[in-house]
This record gives sequence, C-alpha cells and structure tokens, in this order.
Amino acid sequence: MTADETNNFVAYCKIIQPQSQKDIQRFFEGVVGFPYDKELLLQAYLFLNIKDIFPSCSELLLFEKSPIADYTDLGKCDFVYLTSNHKLFIIETKFIDTEATGATERKRRNKHRNKVFDQVITLKKRFSEYWNIQSDQLECGVFTTDSEVSWRGNGVNVVTKSVTIENLEQWRINYLEKK
Repeated sequence: MTADETNNFVAYCKIIQPQSQKDIQRFFEGVVGFPYDKELLLQAYLFLNIKDIFPSCSELLLFEKSPIADYTDLGKCDFVYLTSNHKLFIIETKFIDTEATGATERKRRNKHRNKVFDQVITLKKRFSEYWNIQSDQLECGVFTTDSEVSWRGNGVNVVTKSVTIENLEQWRINYLEKK
C-alpha cells in the first residue's frame, strides 16, 4: 500500500465517518451508562481500552460502516483503525453468551465463533480487492467475550483477544463509578 492509497482511504473514511475521535468517545461513554445492547457494550469496552487490547491501533477510521462505498450488502466493519506503522487494522467484535448451557447453546457459540472469523477474513479480502491494498498492509483482529476463540486465530493471521462477561460487567460498573 503506497502513501497515496493510504491517504485516499483515510480521506474516504473522513467523508463517511466525519465525527471527531472525541465525539465517538462521548458516544461510547454514553453506551456504558445504558448497556441494553451487549454487543455495543463490548464495542464500547474495546474502543475505550483500545491501547491495552490492540496497542498498535492509533486512530479510529471507521465504525460500523462499509469500507466499500455504499455497498453495505458486502458487509460492514465493526472497526477499522490506522496503526502506528500506517497499516489498516480491521476488527470484528462478537458478544458470545458463554454463560448459557445446553447443546443448543454450544452449537450457537460455535456458530458465532466461526462467523466472526469468516467476517474479518472476508472483509480483509474485500479491502484488498476494492482498495488495491496489499494483504500484508491489512491486519485483522477479533474481539469477543469468549476466550475459546484464542487458538482459532493461529494459522489464519488473525489476532484474537477477549474479555469475560463477568469482567466486562465489572468494568462497566467501575467505569460508571469513576464518572
């Protein structure tokens, strides 16, 4: 990826995601206070702790937007960050209910685990094709509430991180108490 390709993509992001980093931070801080959507709470945790979870991420470029013009049918990225070494880091999140029990729930968890990896790998391929970005300039990550995904990133070049549901809820409570 040349500097021009990077600059073109960053300029595109500023058009479709014009909010400042401060505005996005205020949005996620608001989510912490009203955690009705567990996936969104997980995303708030990730955004507000990005340096601890994925240290190379420096600037959020896209959140819940399609990286390919208005083709939302081709998939939206949960997060796309610019890294400190000017690569793009695509992150998909998935709240996986690890507390539910039974055979149906085990199947559902496995389906979610597979889906989140499929999503990020597919998005990487589409980024590469549409924006003419070399795949070595694209990094991928998965962030879930399920530590079982950690080994799945091996061999497919996906960085996996997780937080337990219990730790996520404790963080939410502590975060609100600090406010």
